[in-house]
Amino acid sequence: MLMDANQAVLVIVDLQGRLMPAIHDAGLVLAQNLRLAKIARLLDVPVLGTEQNRQGLGPNVEEIAALCERTLHKTHFGACFDGLQDMLPAGRRQIVVTGCEAHVCMLQTAIGLLERGYDVSIAIDAVGSRQAASRDAALARLGKLGAHLVTVEMLAFEWLRDCKHPRFREVLALIK
Repeated sequence: MLMDANQAVLVIVDLQGRLMPAIHDAGLVLAQNLRLAKIARLLDVPVLGTEQNRQGLGPNVEEIAALCERTLHKTHFGACFDGLQDMLPAGRRQIVVTGCEAHVCMLQTAIGLLERGYDVSIAIDAVGSRQAASRDAALARLGKLGAHLVTVEMLAFEWLRDCKHPRFREVLALIK
């Protein structure tokens, strides 16, 4: 089943300034999230963020925060326990989850969405953990639980569907 920009929401989990220096390949994780959020915004896909224990870990990286329409401040590792589903636009059932840490907050948020009946995709090149093995274990587990494992580029082209899309060149410029 292809992703549909009209049904999708992007949820960026905990790309917080104090956390990112500890993340394996943090620069790549941040760059891919920025790319995906910009693509989502071009294609009218809502972009939401979460922040874990903002007092301890600080706010999301400024560039990410600027691209999020709303940000959920949470204390639970899984954002659904703090009301993420209440922030999701009505009628949109395809949720793309990215962010950190893949094996803690991103994982528990994605599982919470799966448990609530959402169609969940994980942009695997836009998630990170302190250790690559933790990220890989989280992705393997989510795949077995029914989440779709995709890449930023896969999402971009599925959301576009056609090279005649009016935003095709703008999206392509972000991918290249």
